[in-house]
Amino acid sequence: MTEKAELKAGEIIARMDRIPIWGLSYIFIGILGIGFLFTFYDIFDINVSFIQTALTIFHVSSPSSPIIPVLLGPAVLLNLVGYVIGSLFLSPVSDLIGRRRMLMITMIITGLGSLYNTFVNNYINFVIARTITGIGVGADLAIVNTYIGEVAPINGRAKYTSLVFLFSTLGAAVALWLGLLLTTPPAPFPLGLPFALGASGFFALNGWRVMYGIGALLSLVGLLLRFSLPESPRWLISKGRIYEAETIVRIMETKASKKLGQLPPLPSIISPYIPEKHSYVDALKTIFGNSRYIKRFGILFSMWFFGYMTVYTLAAGLTSVLASLGYPPPEAGIIASVGVIGFILVPITAFFTGDRLERKVWTIISVVFTFLGGILIALAGTNVGLSFLGSIILFYGFNLWVPISYTWTAESFPTRARSTGFAMCDGLGHIGGGIGLIAVASFVSSLISSGVTTSLVIEVFIIIGVFQLISTIIAISAGHKTANKRLDEISP
Repeated sequence: MTEKAELKAGEIIARMDRIPIWGLSYIFIGILGIGFLFTFYDIFDINVSFIQTALTIFHVSSPSSPIIPVLLGPAVLLNLVGYVIGSLFLSPVSDLIGRRRMLMITMIITGLGSLYNTFVNNYINFVIARTITGIGVGADLAIVNTYIGEVAPINGRAKYTSLVFLFSTLGAAVALWLGLLLTTPPAPFPLGLPFALGASGFFALNGWRVMYGIGALLSLVGLLLRFSLPESPRWLISKGRIYEAETIVRIMETKASKKLGQLPPLPSIISPYIPEKHSYVDALKTIFGNSRYIKRFGILFSMWFFGYMTVYTLAAGLTSVLASLGYPPPEAGIIASVGVIGFILVPITAFFTGDRLERKVWTIISVVFTFLGGILIALAGTNVGLSFLGSIILFYGFNLWVPISYTWTAESFPTRARSTGFAMCDGLGHIGGGIGLIAVASFVSSLISSGVTTSLVIEVFIIIGVFQLISTIIAISAGHKTANKRLDEISP
């Protein structure tokens, strides 16, 4: 690229960086959010419904059997292996062919996996279907967070990531409460839902299938909406497509000017690095050929790995863990389902305050709430109200650091390798999620024979929380600062 073109590219990025508000239509936030709604619906739909799945096609004899968490572990692990495959091999393709195009491809894959899940009849096919779905989800989350980071204002990257993340909490809520409605037997509230459908008739055997069918339908809606998304201007510039990038930035400037009256002065021009050629290998060289990015990869991967051990044990397995500890399945399911209130509070908190603190500080706040919530559930005993409060605090705690760390990870790598870098950290980190659930399930199974006591339940929740504590220590002790800085200053 000529010197004149590079100067023009730097000017376009500076024009984009001076826009202090969301410059695109807010409809695009909704479109990205619908995709997040489905991907998190897929993550959480197994939480309550898996007990019915195990009883109907895996021939488990009792809903409180400790075998259920053991069967759940590999299903979650293989789903996360699929996530890793999608992250490592599909999301980096967006660095080559564009964010918008890959966002449509990933939604197709996710929907096909959920559709496959609807019709499986044995454990092997169930796990394969979850793996396929994981491939789509892993790539999708990486690309969505990369896209938001590239188009959001400097002082609002965590804010708008959190706004999209709000839709993910709605997806989790729909998955948990639908699971409660369609797959559990009726029980007097607050020990269950009096009108639950999972005891007899069609839903007694097929409620969980309906849930995966709904997931496939949601993916179709998300796919159709994504056709209207514009491409990321930063990605277009990285490909030398200056005119197309300027057209989109001009639209952003016009929208912002109508709201603000006058835009702030142009910041200093930073000429972007625009490679002559680009491939997956080149993106890997960018990350692993630079000491700055190697260090960031090590920190962020380790943070995600240990953090996800806690996140997925609770997000995918809380109902099964509680059931194996002696809670009746309807009560275990409703405790998990009420917890989604805490999940919904996460993006609201991050939207208003996420950019006010450095990203890593949020990991401390998060882990404190995780321990507090788990201990409250353990101490509640038959006090259902206290169990509900503990679940709300628990869900708030183990999720609070996630959207802000999405922002942090996307900020930490340059445009030419941003999706690849995010995928390497977040994708490989997800392996920890499956390992964590298997480890906790084995731990619970080995101790359950001696009888369930309050101290055992406390011990289980402490073990689950310790993984997140390790993640926090890594982030705080070694993490870098990125809040309210220009992307090209953070990651040139």
